[in-house]
Amino acid sequence: MRRQFLTSTTALVLLLGAGHAYAGMDEAKAFLDKEIGPLSTLSRADQEKEMQWFIDAAKPFAGMDIKVVSETIATHSYESQVLAPAFSAITGIKVTHDTIQEGDVVEKIQTQMQTGQNLYDGWVNDSDLIGTHWRYQQVRNLTDWMAGDGKDVTNPNLDLKDFIGTSFTTAPDKKLYQLPDQQFANLYWFRYDWFNDEKNKADFKAKYGYDLGVPVNWSAYEDIAEFFTGREIDGKKVYGHMDYGKKDPSLGWRFTDAWLSMAGNGDKGIPNGLPVDEWGIKVDENSRPVGSCTARGGDTNGPAAVYSIQKYLDWLKAYAPAEAQGMTFSEAGPVPAQGAVAQQMFWYTAFTASMVDASAKAVLNDDGTPKWRMAPSPHGVYWKDGMKLGYQDVGSWTLMKSTPTDRAKAAWLYAQFVTSKTVDVKKSHVGLTFIRESTIHDKSFTERAPKLGGLIEFYRSPARVQWSPTGTNVPDYPKLAQLWWQAIGDASSGAKTAQEAMDSLCAEQEKVMSRIEKSGVQGDIGPKMAEEHDLAYWNADAVKKGNLAPQLKIENEKEKPITINYDELVKSWQK
Repeated sequence: MRRQFLTSTTALVLLLGAGHAYAGMDEAKAFLDKEIGPLSTLSRADQEKEMQWFIDAAKPFAGMDIKVVSETIATHSYESQVLAPAFSAITGIKVTHDTIQEGDVVEKIQTQMQTGQNLYDGWVNDSDLIGTHWRYQQVRNLTDWMAGDGKDVTNPNLDLKDFIGTSFTTAPDKKLYQLPDQQFANLYWFRYDWFNDEKNKADFKAKYGYDLGVPVNWSAYEDIAEFFTGREIDGKKVYGHMDYGKKDPSLGWRFTDAWLSMAGNGDKGIPNGLPVDEWGIKVDENSRPVGSCTARGGDTNGPAAVYSIQKYLDWLKAYAPAEAQGMTFSEAGPVPAQGAVAQQMFWYTAFTASMVDASAKAVLNDDGTPKWRMAPSPHGVYWKDGMKLGYQDVGSWTLMKSTPTDRAKAAWLYAQFVTSKTVDVKKSHVGLTFIRESTIHDKSFTERAPKLGGLIEFYRSPARVQWSPTGTNVPDYPKLAQLWWQAIGDASSGAKTAQEAMDSLCAEQEKVMSRIEKSGVQGDIGPKMAEEHDLAYWNADAVKKGNLAPQLKIENEKEKPITINYDELVKSWQK
């Protein structure tokens, strides 16, 4: 399927470079002919009009060499290999688009923040850093940029309202700090064919007393995991769950990517809980972080958080393949496509592109339709209606103040080119990481939806808003995020209990926040640590103010299991 949408990069570059001494409309038309075709929400005339705007706006920067960077996923590989050469040919601005590991992107942007040395002219940087960027004020806020220095290089057809992720890249000061480039959610994945098998359905009903279906809560997920683990299907033993457990940096985002909120940690609030977010960090009425531990009114080590870690540990041990314990994120990712896993609660839709290509034939029907589906994630026993239910990654264009203005302008032109309405439908067919409402509803995705296992239905559904990135409560994402994999790695290895690991994590987070407070570097929006009291005190304080977190321990954490028929769920969205 993917080959249908991917043009040969080499052929395109040769075509764009052949016979043209100067950048301009000839190169643009060649690009539109060979790469875009009918896959755009704009008419051909409007595509050419948009390309002409880029050609004209880029003239002052012709001949400039700029460097931009992003993490390595299919979407960014396409930008780097196809869209960057095309942009260079059309505008005369030479773009080198590096793709590196996500952790390296964070490390390098931290280096540029600390040294002021211009490592890159533009960054596709996770919106998880929105709280960091707002508090340190080292990136250009795009609201002021588009009205000021960047006005002459801001596309009149940008259409910010068409972007689905700008609420995640807007700070409490109401300014836009980052422009979304790609988004993917963390959803529930399951074998639709196995769930609809009559014998599986009858055996499950006989054992558990309710229907096999998409689990609405963790209690049902646990039953389904138990049911499938060790069951023989098509002559091989299968597993009811998949995850990973190696003490490695990738273990960190397994949890910061909203695992705690799925369990019911933090407060109600979309896109993030307030005053306590899904990391368990509490802020005051001025958005100043005041604590992470329950002793200061936070929730990182509260009952909901500890329950979330304990369930992770129990399920990994009991229902996943034995080798999962020693796997990293990238090693575990391809396993469901091998055909021996019944369900996975924590599954990134960024894997969809590889799940629908020829390498995944174990989970595809003969006609190319998937044997699997994706659905909303189930929630834990502490979860309440009105809370976020999962994570959405929003890689977003970010311009550092330490980048010279002319170079930032050239990078901003490239950022708008790769997110433009001209190219966004085609780019989305390659990477399946949606950023525009108009693209999600394009007829080409209505046609392709049956081969994408529920991805289009999810992104067109009202449920989508409950999935969001890390919010603005986190005052320094690079420093705090690295604490998570170390603490939870101790629980995964058995060195600490779930409670001990989360006690350690919240204490380490508070050390970092205390240092920021003492330094004064974030001014009157930086941390201001609260007084310490016990859990009962802070729970009573939360209840008095109409909030939830930190919640008290629920004695019976195995609630009544609930499932829903997948096809009925999709119908309810369409209504």
